[in-house]
Amino acid sequence: MSDVRLVGIKKSFGENVIVRGVDLDVTPGEFLVMVGPSGCGKTTLLRIIAGLEQADSGDIVIGGKNMNEVPPRERDVGMVFQSYALYPHMTVKENMAFGLELRKVPRPEIESRVAEAARMLELGPLLDRKPKALSGGQRQRVAMGRVIVRRPQLFLFDEPLSNLDTALRVQMRGELARLHRALGVTMIYVTHDQVEAMTLATRVAVFNKGVLQQLGAPLELYNRPTNAFVAQFLGSPSMNLIDAKRDGAKFVGAGFTLPAVGDTSGEVKLGLRPQDLRVASEGPLRGEVEAVERLGFDGYAFLKTAAGSIAARFEGADVQVGQNVAVQPMGDVLHIFSADGAKALRHPEARGA
Repeated sequence: MSDVRLVGIKKSFGENVIVRGVDLDVTPGEFLVMVGPSGCGKTTLLRIIAGLEQADSGDIVIGGKNMNEVPPRERDVGMVFQSYALYPHMTVKENMAFGLELRKVPRPEIESRVAEAARMLELGPLLDRKPKALSGGQRQRVAMGRVIVRRPQLFLFDEPLSNLDTALRVQMRGELARLHRALGVTMIYVTHDQVEAMTLATRVAVFNKGVLQQLGAPLELYNRPTNAFVAQFLGSPSMNLIDAKRDGAKFVGAGFTLPAVGDTSGEVKLGLRPQDLRVASEGPLRGEVEAVERLGFDGYAFLKTAAGSIAARFEGADVQVGQNVAVQPMGDVLHIFSADGAKALRHPEARGA
């Protein structure tokens, strides 16, 4: 396993600035997930680590060695891409062994490594099949196996599950977590899916517009987001953000009044997670139900209110589109941000951390 250190990484394509001076340390054996919306620079940063892109400035240090001038094949990095990129004329076994053959690894060792990876990924019965005879999940496991047999010091994943259906994504997330525990190697994983980030990561790095917004454990970022962007990006449905102004012991906004908490003053943004709100007959926020997401006994109602769109949880209630309902916060649940959303001013007491 190896540590990774990025110092002042910048990258532009013409006048389009993609990565804006990123500093990031990844500890040995960590599963770091880089997450953010499309175009935020996370994949470019991953490709810079792999050596597939050249940074305009900054240093890439892997295992204590500066890699700025080291070509990709000498970085001892294994990368799994979004596309499986398997050779269609080769069997599973041949696909997994091909990289070792190019490196002239002795045949007995190739056989041993392929067999070990096949056991780990449950590919034994599939070794003689060609990619066209495999499902999407099986092909992705072969792509991972091809990297595992090389035994690199660092694994890089570029949205490897985005081409799979929902059920397969859930299954493959479990297999990736198991693989990390079994191998104990350093892994850096890029995704735009915050569920993958919260599920897989030991730490999450949230990016936006080429800037690292926050780095920390998943629950730390969920409970104590550093700004409104991180707050809305992590959590499903997204955190509700509404404009308000403090007026003595109250927060006052469009069509609502809430008891004030903390020592903030002036104009602010109030953050309320849908999980902390309940549809009720009475409450400080009221609006018309525009959509309902049913999850069985409970679900989420999406309301149009004077303060903006609000999502709130319901339990066992017969909530219908077009219905006028109220929303009630479940205790001290207010996150408070500056009026521009750039800075968190207050968080409720963390739960589950």
